[in-house]
Amino acid sequence: MAEAHQAVAFQFTVTPEGIDLQLSHQAFTEIYLSGVHSWKKRIIRLKNSVLTGVYPASPSSWLFVVIAILATMYTRSDPSMGLIAKIQEHLPVSQSMSTQCQALLSAVLFSTMLWLLLIFTMRLCLKQLLSYHRWMFEQHGKMSNTTKVWVALVRIFSGRKPLLYSYQGSLPNLPLPAIKDTVKRYLESVRPLMDDTEYERMTKLAAEFESSLGNRLQWYLKLKAFWAANYVSDWWEEYVYLRGRSPIMVNSNYYGMDFLYVTPTPIQAARAGNSIYAFFLYRRKLNKEEIKPWLLRSAVPCCSYQFERMFDTCRIPGTLTDTVQHWQDSDYVAVYHRGRYFRLRVYQAGRLLCPREIEFQIQRILDDPAPPSKGEAKLGALTAGDRIPWAQARMKYFSSGVNKRSLDCIEKAAFFVTLDDDEQGMMGDDPAASLDCYAKTLLHGKCYDRWFDKSFCVVYFKNGKNGINAEHSWADAPVLSHLWEYTLATDCFQLGYNEEGHCKGEVDSSLPRPQKLNWEIPPECEEQISQSLAVAQALADDVDFHVFAFRDFGKGKVKKCRVSPDAFIQMALQLAYYRDRRTFCLTYESSMTRLFREGRTETVRSCTNESSAFIRALEGGEAADVCRRLFRTATEKHQNLYRMAMTGAGIDRHLFCLYVVSKYLGVESPFLKKVLSEPWRLSTSQTPIQQMELFDMVNHPEYVSCGGGFGPVADDGYGVAYSILGEDVINFHISCKHSCPETDAHKFGTRIRKALHDLIQLLSPNQKEPNKTEESRPEVKKDL
Repeated sequence: MAEAHQAVAFQFTVTPEGIDLQLSHQAFTEIYLSGVHSWKKRIIRLKNSVLTGVYPASPSSWLFVVIAILATMYTRSDPSMGLIAKIQEHLPVSQSMSTQCQALLSAVLFSTMLWLLLIFTMRLCLKQLLSYHRWMFEQHGKMSNTTKVWVALVRIFSGRKPLLYSYQGSLPNLPLPAIKDTVKRYLESVRPLMDDTEYERMTKLAAEFESSLGNRLQWYLKLKAFWAANYVSDWWEEYVYLRGRSPIMVNSNYYGMDFLYVTPTPIQAARAGNSIYAFFLYRRKLNKEEIKPWLLRSAVPCCSYQFERMFDTCRIPGTLTDTVQHWQDSDYVAVYHRGRYFRLRVYQAGRLLCPREIEFQIQRILDDPAPPSKGEAKLGALTAGDRIPWAQARMKYFSSGVNKRSLDCIEKAAFFVTLDDDEQGMMGDDPAASLDCYAKTLLHGKCYDRWFDKSFCVVYFKNGKNGINAEHSWADAPVLSHLWEYTLATDCFQLGYNEEGHCKGEVDSSLPRPQKLNWEIPPECEEQISQSLAVAQALADDVDFHVFAFRDFGKGKVKKCRVSPDAFIQMALQLAYYRDRRTFCLTYESSMTRLFREGRTETVRSCTNESSAFIRALEGGEAADVCRRLFRTATEKHQNLYRMAMTGAGIDRHLFCLYVVSKYLGVESPFLKKVLSEPWRLSTSQTPIQQMELFDMVNHPEYVSCGGGFGPVADDGYGVAYSILGEDVINFHISCKHSCPETDAHKFGTRIRKALHDLIQLLSPNQKEPNKTEESRPEVKKDL
């Protein structure tokens, strides 16, 4: 109980002689330093708010404008055209102030108003410039004169040294497409999936919708698009994520992997020490807004609002809808180990503990022999099961007393940490199977050893491997991937380990022990935990996973064929699916809309008339020249669809919002009902590496993440995540369900490999492909 005594500033005892007051110098010092640390953060936030508020100008430019105006007044000219005199007439100043002082004050006020007007004008100009998207549709490597002038103007109006959120006020709003354009694009997208009768029926439904109800619904969307920064994002977060009542484990959460071929240290506590420290370094940069905004082509900014809820965030269950709660900076993480929950403070007297000290504290948890409290061991299963029982249990059993205090500790933590007793990674006699097991473990674990509601959970395995599991509602995968890349690179390339594999630095032996959380779980709650675990376990057992690194060739060879790597992979997936099921399916590829304020994602419908024509020709034995021509047409169509989605001309988010409006109005639309009920049997997503400068793909190609994945979207479909690493590697994460007899993740992985080889052979028929067995590559343990 030493840490409990250190947490209070004074103690008192009532005796016959009076009250004996005992002050704690250490506690007062802790309070003082914590206060100083808190005020420093407030000052930094205030400073950043000012810098962001005046961007693309700077506070120093105000002084320049004031001096310029005063200089012109000194030469007896009036740049204000009489406005300074008007301001001076209406100044509510004391009669004791001299006329010269009144003139000076009036000039400063005029200068400030002029400066603010210039800022507003620059922002407006930048917003208009960023609404230009023709550059995206130009041929790669060729830039028109118009685009060259546009890039120059964007850089001029963008100012210097932007902070993370500097561009937010200058980003354009997401445009609202016309009803007729969306309906036309939708009908085109479903043509290869329907026979003539089905397509004719769908065309009639679309025409009826466009001519009647659609215009009424569109009017409401126009009103929202005018009033809100983004007409999609808030509804997307609420209705797609937060209102879902099924388990978020597997169905919504996703994961990210560690390095594939290397483990920096085999010591579990050391790996946790370095990476937890790196996470808090990233949070410090995030609070100071020192993370650079993501710029396309080094000029076009993307929205950064999703970064705001990365840390100190938790999804809170509700009976009708969940909510996302975000708190100010927590100074601790919540840790799970062998059925116990701990509170691990990473700040001492306002100082962030060094990696060696965090390792020391983690080792204390690993060595702690205390058993879990009654009902504590599998408590996390509540977050893995259905949402309504969890909401009801939370309200009934965790709304007061010790349970509420412990639950608050988990939900308000910076993030969640799991210390797993298993070993994971590519290892053993069957490295391919061990990699699949690794993916499944990161996706759902034992169904009770993660807190799936936290913004993200970091898992550290017994052999030093790690991984991350993320809740989806607060942000999309590229945002978390940015954090994960930074953490992996900082862990290995900046912090490193000593010869024994421990973290570097010294340990303050007086650190208070991590605090074990206490619970009082009644039998009724234990019964609910068991029921939630049963639901989650059935879901987890049904997931079939296959992960592999395709190393026979990568984007380098694809680009030599003058083809977009993403379009090439999407065509391979279409070919693999057709060979697997002998039919085409509605295909989802995630595209980002972060060119707009508060933008998230849009759907690229990768199965097109052009792609299906190419695949039929290839499978039908058409001449190679014909197939190559059709392939080029299909990939160009895919690239055009991707660009349209990125620039706000997609299909699905517009139709989704029209559907939401129809529900608010209480009207039924057979067209929208049909559209929203169509299953995505092939759901795909690419997660690009955003910070290549952090990794050395030439000298240390093994030091890069294996990417991440997600569960299947449809019960009878596949989920495919892929990441392109350097010039020669493509990682695939394939998921489906055992309960569907028509899907098999390993079989589909084999078909993807074959499709990739067949396509590259079609494009470069004179080159023979090497035959590599990437799964047999051994894992090595290195220190940098």
